[in-house]
Amino acid sequence: MSKIGILTGGGDCPGLNPVIRAVVRKALLESYEVIGIKNGWKGLIESDSIPLDINAVSGILPKGGTILGTSRTNPYENEGDLLKLKENFKKIGLDALVVVGGEDTLGVAAKLIKDGLPNIVGVPKTIDNDLSATDYTFGFDTALNTAMECIDRLHTTAESHHRIIVAEVMGRHAGWIAIESGIAGGADVILIPEIPIDIDEVCTTIKKRHSRGKTFSIVVVAEGAHFKEGATVLQEQRLDSFGHVRLGGIGEALAQEIEKRTGYETRVSVLGHIQRGGSPTAFDRVLGTRLGVKAVELIKNKKFGRMVALSGIKIVDVSIEDAVKALKTVDMELYDIAKVFFG
Repeated sequence: MSKIGILTGGGDCPGLNPVIRAVVRKALLESYEVIGIKNGWKGLIESDSIPLDINAVSGILPKGGTILGTSRTNPYENEGDLLKLKENFKKIGLDALVVVGGEDTLGVAAKLIKDGLPNIVGVPKTIDNDLSATDYTFGFDTALNTAMECIDRLHTTAESHHRIIVAEVMGRHAGWIAIESGIAGGADVILIPEIPIDIDEVCTTIKKRHSRGKTFSIVVVAEGAHFKEGATVLQEQRLDSFGHVRLGGIGEALAQEIEKRTGYETRVSVLGHIQRGGSPTAFDRVLGTRLGVKAVELIKNKKFGRMVALSGIKIVDVSIEDAVKALKTVDMELYDIAKVFFG
């Protein structure tokens, strides 16, 4: 009997458990044994794994997060970890590995394929929706709907108190959550990492709203957005194992500037990890399920080094290496549509 491993790495998101469930159910139908690797790449480095059967995945479809746990461990960061990972791959007896993650986790997978572990299949996961080889990543739709619902709630309190409210959402390099939740939530200004913030333009837009009798405004800003003159706002300078700083604070900086320049009371609401949590939407449950089943089919057909992806309404497969070459940033046509409703 062939043995398939599955791990979930990087930031958690709704839809991971549907993928795990689908991989296990499809694999068992094909007479494969399934081993869950705990806490991402860390689990392979430390040989921390559990068997997965039907009972193990029963009832997990509507649950957020991941039953396997996750981490931002990079096996290429510390000397000796790569060797441990390879040894444990053999020790556990894996014939193939399903890697569920975003650009960093799948980037490691691409390196491992070149470094002697070719039997890997990828599944794209990120709430940022910034992987270029797939139309959508699971987790994005749930995060988007959560952000939209929060913006809806901010509207009522902003209007009641005649305030400007800045909603800071996630989005390190790509502003997909900001642009789509902003459009869906009726935001008056949307600011994304792809376009530097022109604070004068933002304040002019808000003043125009006030001049026509609107006494409140909603500004949605992605955490990775930055002013024209100035660097990205950070929570701390320390880098994680993949070389990323911790973002956060642009909402507060923006709110201070808006209040100073307009005189209007301005508050900030940081959505943060609320966007990562909770039960996945129907879209993410179905997408995760389809991707998980397709991943096992790739293993069955020995199509390794591939990542499952959504193209239109079809599930296809693409090269993992190609999938992580470039990030998918916001389509400027979509941004132009959003601008129609600014102010």
